[in-house]
Amino acid sequence: MAEAAVPQGTSPSPALRLLRRGTALLAGAPLLAGLLQLPIAGTAQAGPREAAADARGVSVAIDSLTPAVPTDGDTVTVSGTVTNHGRRQITDAHVGLRVGPGIDTRSGVDAAARNSTDLQGAVPPEIDDKYTEKFSKLVPGVAERFNISVPVDKLNLDRDGVYQFAVSLSGQTSEQPWERILGIQRTFLPWQPDAADPRTRTTFLWPLISTVHMAAQTGPNEEQTPVFLDDGLAQEISPGGRLNQMVALGRNLDVTWVVDPDLLASVDAMTGSYQVRQGDETVEGTQQEVAKQWLADLQTAVADKEVVALPFADPDLASLAHEGTDITGSLSQLKDATDVVANTVEPILHVTPNTDFAWPVNGAVDGSIVKVATSAGADKVIARSDSLQETNDLPYTPSAARPIGGGTTAVVADARLSTAFEGDLTKASASTLAVQRFLAQSLALNVQTDKQRSIVVAPQRMPTGSQARAMAEAVTALQGSTWSTPQKLAGAAAAKPDPEATTRVPGGSSYPNPLRKRELPRAAFQQIARTQGKLDNFAVVLSQESRVVTPFGRALNRGTSVSWRGRPTEAASFRIGVETYLDGLTGRVRLIDKSETKLSGRSATIPVTVQNNLVQDVGPLVLRLTSTNPTRLEIGGAAFQEQRVAVSGGHSQSVKFTTSANANGRATVIAQLYTLDGQAYGEAVTFDVKVTEITATVMLVIGGGVLLLVLAGFRMYTQRKRAAARETGQDGTGAAADEGDDDGVPAGEPGAPEPSPAAEEAGTTGDDRDTEHARDAEENPEDPGGRLRKESGAGVRAGDHEQPSDPAPDTAAENTGPSGTGERVDR
Repeated sequence: MAEAAVPQGTSPSPALRLLRRGTALLAGAPLLAGLLQLPIAGTAQAGPREAAADARGVSVAIDSLTPAVPTDGDTVTVSGTVTNHGRRQITDAHVGLRVGPGIDTRSGVDAAARNSTDLQGAVPPEIDDKYTEKFSKLVPGVAERFNISVPVDKLNLDRDGVYQFAVSLSGQTSEQPWERILGIQRTFLPWQPDAADPRTRTTFLWPLISTVHMAAQTGPNEEQTPVFLDDGLAQEISPGGRLNQMVALGRNLDVTWVVDPDLLASVDAMTGSYQVRQGDETVEGTQQEVAKQWLADLQTAVADKEVVALPFADPDLASLAHEGTDITGSLSQLKDATDVVANTVEPILHVTPNTDFAWPVNGAVDGSIVKVATSAGADKVIARSDSLQETNDLPYTPSAARPIGGGTTAVVADARLSTAFEGDLTKASASTLAVQRFLAQSLALNVQTDKQRSIVVAPQRMPTGSQARAMAEAVTALQGSTWSTPQKLAGAAAAKPDPEATTRVPGGSSYPNPLRKRELPRAAFQQIARTQGKLDNFAVVLSQESRVVTPFGRALNRGTSVSWRGRPTEAASFRIGVETYLDGLTGRVRLIDKSETKLSGRSATIPVTVQNNLVQDVGPLVLRLTSTNPTRLEIGGAAFQEQRVAVSGGHSQSVKFTTSANANGRATVIAQLYTLDGQAYGEAVTFDVKVTEITATVMLVIGGGVLLLVLAGFRMYTQRKRAAARETGQDGTGAAADEGDDDGVPAGEPGAPEPSPAAEEAGTTGDDRDTEHARDAEENPEDPGGRLRKESGAGVRAGDHEQPSDPAPDTAAENTGPSGTGERVDR
């Protein structure tokens, strides 16, 4: 419809204006309806999933930024990838560089890091179109690489400090066909071309700590072959392994090495013969050369470097302080773990370690932790600034050293720097962001004040390989910077403390709950104390106690290791395994069980056998045999009797006790081994002794036997007496050769008495004896009957009685072998 003509310079009448508005509204109604329908139709066509995917936009990853700390004349090169996560293709895209304003505070660095991909915040302009990389299109789901180099003088860095450095991707889609920022990634660019005055003295701890790998079990051979719980340590020290990378990376860094002596001892044990558990079996270890090479590399790396040694197995000081201090012997475990350091670290690394430092988990401290940490001799505690927080509102970060009373120094590590490398850094982009943020925090700290300060960085105890690589990259850049200089930990602890810095140790209620939930339970320390008591009791009976005390002592230290945090099942299994294995060893020295013993007389000896299945000798032990009913059965004349016993390795020894019965019946007897200090050793053996009555039949048999012995002796006596009388008569009358015996009957005639048994045994008769006496009289007139010769022992005939001076006959030795069950006792 044509608009009505209106004379120039005049205004339309009200009626005409109303007509025009109505006509326009009618004409635009269809067009308005269509416009209202377009977005609805478009949204319905895309669907909720496509709309959500489009909302994800584009991700920008900065995989590399070199140099990390640029200076005058450098060219900054940034590389990475851009990925279209939407469902629509992006066209006319390009990657550009943006430099934001300087960041003056450490909190500003934190805020920028939190919003590193935010498109809603302020976005600085691109530095120049010539420093971009263009893409004609970005296909959904496909990552495209970029690499841009720019001279540092084109970045407009007009003053020293930390700058926000961003990489963005701009482009358009078919839905929104105009250029806009679709993705961004912010990081930091530290700028300090001239040397700062003063420089921050920075101590970076390089932890060489692992989990528990060795069992308490050792081989029975002279070398005591060690046994490993698994083969995990071999993997860590092999090329490419975590600990292998830690040594290789730290070799060229000016850092303070913090080592766990247990790790060194474990690797050293692998250099010889060792075994590895595989299920219920053990197999021979094969990584001796890997272990030797790792130790050699470590010795080279720490030469002329500061080495701080933690107590053996890195005990959990916080768990001990909160759960174990009231359990007897717990603090002694920490003292033992500290004392063994000198004999472990120096012989292996050939450097003298510093043992003055204690390091609670994450540097979280309270009064009880400090007390426990210093109880074993350390006078410096490595804390962290998010635990020992500043209360004086200082506008700068103070030096690490803080005197906290009692001659103890808290070395407070900076929390921001110490936690910079936590999390997953396996991706190059995550690692690069961590390095740049660390450097930014370090420079921001330096420009806070013109005071000279000593700062400590205490990272996580067991960094992964990717975390270690990021740490090494950051330390390398920091040590080449113009605002920081390396310092040893001992130097940081000895630095003059800031008088304005807080020295108040927080109370127990301030200890972080997430850390407290991961502590070792009270039951863990109770079990360790129980096992230690068994070990002490066992050690006193051993001839070579070091073969047992040393491996078990170190195993008990491992039972309190920090590495068990978050692994309660594995920790409990380890402690149970140690105690069970010790019980098995102590059970190898035991009393042999006995069945009921019968006592058929009023007195007897009862043997009790001690068996030693260890490879070493044991003893002395005290074996006590006790009668529970001494009125019926006495042991050694009393209710009990004790005897000392020592048993060679692999042998048994029987000990005999004299008993006396006062009445018939059954009496229970208890045999128990004791140590010399009166502690019961092993299980007692209980058995019954049955005392039976002496019967008349037995008495008759015994009496008959005695009577026969008496009669036989009397007969022998009378025969010898008659023979002697005849000999005497012949010497006195000279007629014995012609006369008979006392009956007057000539010898050899009928009715003559039979020759005596002695004469028959000697093969002589009376006539023979007469001739012998006559010859004796001629040869020895002073002893015609040969009496002196008889008394001197010459010429004693068989059958003569033994004289009082005759030697006692030898008897067979008593049986000292183990007594079988149910055997009768010796009488």
